[in-house]
Formats: sequence, C-alpha cells, structure tokens
Amino acid sequence: MFGIGGGELVFILFIVLMLFGSDKVPEIARTMGKAMAQLKNATNDIKSEIQKGAEANGLDSKALTDITGNINAQISDAKSNLLGDSTNLLGDTATEIDKVKEDIDSISGPVKRQR
Repeated sequence: MFGIGGGELVFILFIVLMLFGSDKVPEIARTMGKAMAQLKNATNDIKSEIQKGAEANGLDSKALTDITGNINAQISDAKSNLLGDSTNLLGDTATEIDKVKEDIDSISGPVKRQR
C-alpha cells in the first residue's frame, strides 16, 4: 500500500491520534472516504465522456485498442532497431579508432620529448 509497511502505518496512526484525538479520527476517516468516492466518480465520468467522444467520432474500444497496440509495436520495433544498431555502431567506431591510432603510430613512430 503506497510502499508503507505495517510499522510505518502504525506510527502514522499514532501521530494522527495524538494530533486530532480519538473524537475527530472517525470524522476525518469519513471525510476522506467521501473524498475518495467523489474522486473515483469524477474519473469514471471523465472516462465515459472520452469513450462517448471516441464513439461519436467513429472510434470504438476495439479500434482504440488496435491503434494503441500498433503504436506500442512500432515503439518496441524502433527501440530494438536503435539498440541493435547502437552496439554495431559502437563496435564499428572502436574499430575505426584503433585503425587511426595505428596509422598515427606508424607515421610518427616513437616520439621522444627533447629537453
């Protein structure tokens, strides 16, 4: 539950009891319950409005599911292509860097500083 363990929950309840007293805790719980119910109803209303708007524009839930599935498939393909090409790209770059190092060494030879 929100990453809160049992001991932490007991501590929070203890603090709430100390701050508000045993008289106010049931009222606070009822108020929070009502607020959560209103929030749930509001989100359900928003979802239904979005669904009605989509259906009015000719999109049903199956079409929306197909569209999101296709988008997710394209995203995963793009990720796999990028990740696959990046390893090859890095390998090719390292090979080219090694070749350039060898060329520089063969041209300059061992260079010693003169004092």
